[in-house]
Amino acid sequence: MTIAVARRAAELHARYSPGAERAVVMTLGALHEGHAANIEAARKRLAPGGLVVVTVYVNPLQFGAGEDFERYPRTLDADVALAEAAGADLVFAPSDDEVYPAGEPQVRIAAGPAGDRLEGAFRPGHFDGVLTVVAKLLHLVAPHHAMFGEKDAQQLALIRRMVADLGFPVEITGVPTVREPEGLALSSRNRYLSAPERATALALHRALSAAARMPNATPEAARSAASAVLEAAALADPPLVLDYLALADPVGFTEVPDTHTGEAIMAVAARVGTTRLIDNVRLTLGAGA
Repeated sequence: MTIAVARRAAELHARYSPGAERAVVMTLGALHEGHAANIEAARKRLAPGGLVVVTVYVNPLQFGAGEDFERYPRTLDADVALAEAAGADLVFAPSDDEVYPAGEPQVRIAAGPAGDRLEGAFRPGHFDGVLTVVAKLLHLVAPHHAMFGEKDAQQLALIRRMVADLGFPVEITGVPTVREPEGLALSSRNRYLSAPERATALALHRALSAAARMPNATPEAARSAASAVLEAAALADPPLVLDYLALADPVGFTEVPDTHTGEAIMAVAARVGTTRLIDNVRLTLGAGA
């Protein structure tokens, strides 16, 4: 039997079991195996009798001018089937007027300085839109736990900061990135790629892997290893057009200095054809040879 789909928060809450622990997986829809991994992680995080809620909502606030809001895939029936197979108990698929009952919200969550860097610099206002909808859905769903993929590392860090700064009573858990067999990080936007574009896009993972294969490397060596791969991909047909390659601290997402040792996140964003992709890897930097 297909799991229940709630359109209103009141309808969702009516299906909650008294005292049951709840976990939420928030999505834009177009679910794939990466989302399934988040759902499975939520299931494992809960004690028996706990409820896993998957939200499906294409949030207009996080799409900028010229981005793919209108063509973003809406596949609710398939999403419900995947959510159920992965172990979810409920799907919450609200309308715009349920999430933003007064229309476009005038009061929003500001992501702060870390939200203006990297992804925020290329997508102004994006993280304000993300944090605003995450805050709203946390209120509507009222979970004890929320699972987010580590592929969106900057987003995950900002959500953690928002929850800490504003005192949301929820535990945030990151779930490791799920990849296609060739290494491409799973994304709902991968379906936009043609076969030649997909071949070029694999350079993102190769670049990160080149840096990751250098244990305790210096920042300069890690950047150089990844840059060499991306520069070659820029000459491919079709070419990879780089937005940024950054080696950032995991909290504020500022570029680490050449003297940095310890953890850092190497993040990359690039376009292949009309599709924009991101990926990242966590590195431990040290006194490499």
